[in-house]
Amino acid sequence: MTATPVVTRFAPSPTGFLHIGGARTALFNWLYARHTGGRMLLRIEDTDRQRSTEPAVAAILDGLKWLGLDWDGEPVSQFSRLDAHKVVVERLLETGNAYRCYCSREELDAMREKAMAEGRPPRYDGRCRHRDPADAPTGIPPVIRFRSPEDGETVIADRVQGTVTFANKDLDDLIILRSDGTPTYNLSVVVDDHDMGVTHIIRGVDHLTNAARQSQIYVALGWPVPVMAHIPLIHGADGAKLSKRHGALGVEAYREMGYLPQAMRNYLARLGWSHGDDEVFSTEQMIEWFDLDAIGKSAARFDFVKLDNLNGHYMRATPDDELMALLLDTLPHLPGGPAFAGRLDAKARAALRSALPGLKERARTLTELVDAAGFLVATRPLSCDDKALALLGDEARAMLAGLHASLERLATWDAAALEQAVREFAEANELKLGKVAQPLRAALTGRTTSPGIFDVLIVLGRKESLGRIADQARPK
Repeated sequence: MTATPVVTRFAPSPTGFLHIGGARTALFNWLYARHTGGRMLLRIEDTDRQRSTEPAVAAILDGLKWLGLDWDGEPVSQFSRLDAHKVVVERLLETGNAYRCYCSREELDAMREKAMAEGRPPRYDGRCRHRDPADAPTGIPPVIRFRSPEDGETVIADRVQGTVTFANKDLDDLIILRSDGTPTYNLSVVVDDHDMGVTHIIRGVDHLTNAARQSQIYVALGWPVPVMAHIPLIHGADGAKLSKRHGALGVEAYREMGYLPQAMRNYLARLGWSHGDDEVFSTEQMIEWFDLDAIGKSAARFDFVKLDNLNGHYMRATPDDELMALLLDTLPHLPGGPAFAGRLDAKARAALRSALPGLKERARTLTELVDAAGFLVATRPLSCDDKALALLGDEARAMLAGLHASLERLATWDAAALEQAVREFAEANELKLGKVAQPLRAALTGRTTSPGIFDVLIVLGRKESLGRIADQARPK
């Protein structure tokens, strides 16, 4: 017998950006679908018309594309399926699995206050559950409630959390259709997942109670319940609930901070899932190794230090031409990136590509790389930072004047000739190489850190290098 193909789904609400928890959920759904040779579908849960926006939809799609997470088929709008949801509500009414509730807001508030006064959880007391339709008040549009089982248990055989049991007496009769005729979340999700053929629901553990309610609706409709896998939440490095200072940001913020999509995929995969002691793995390895059984129950901890270190690894490991393409594509999103891009003429672009091997060794993000590459597009005279100015005292400026004369006499401007000339100058003036190289770096880049000094001389070229040295060698 052929096994049913796996179908997962990512179902974000377009009420804001694609946050980091949602991105990880999308990744886990994508990895499991690709691992099993199945499909991952995308559903936009846009039934909250007041909060759902087209810009938010666009941000979600853009974030998924940037992360490299493709989906199968066209995105499905949940709002477009309202008629299908209502048909199922009518079916539940006809089979006695749902009923009309006419309770007023005042009645519901009184129920809540009484329950709290008696030390009970505030929940609907089921007073319309057995109400004779003939006793229905006129002029009050009812809500439709699901008739939840009153006795027994609802059991979720969760692939991550294990067997989770809910006492049915603790699950009240939830509203599945509002008085304005719009379906609620739990009903819509069940209908959509069933109609879309979803076999595995992978989502945050905060949906575990929803899983119990949705399972009851599946059973009432005679539909098979999908496999459930509720993944742990993400906390900050200090173990506290994730906040913006911890990293609870939109995916686009990580692009703006200069992280590489492949590094983000690797890092997000490690938030809750593991493969032995491996920390760094390719997307192909993730797809090969990923399984639900390797997802842990404990909350994962988001740590920017670990992300920076991992991203630095990917920066160094990415082939130069590929990294150059990624950088150019990301420049519009980086702080100062558009201005940097505006100064990248053909010559500066060639210099950047030539300097990339040295630049990426010292940068952990594309933002740091652009900052370090600023000297390539800077205009003379350079604006030096405080640390560089501290190196450019009178003695250093006099030394640079002599070095300028030595370099100006070179017949060839290549790494070997430049290194020989600088070393010979240092020896002739009884200076350690660092005493020459550090002021020279400050003069050429305006910084105290850069790629190797001879690499800098090469990428800037003879004319620009000598001009920058001369600018700092002049008396101030």
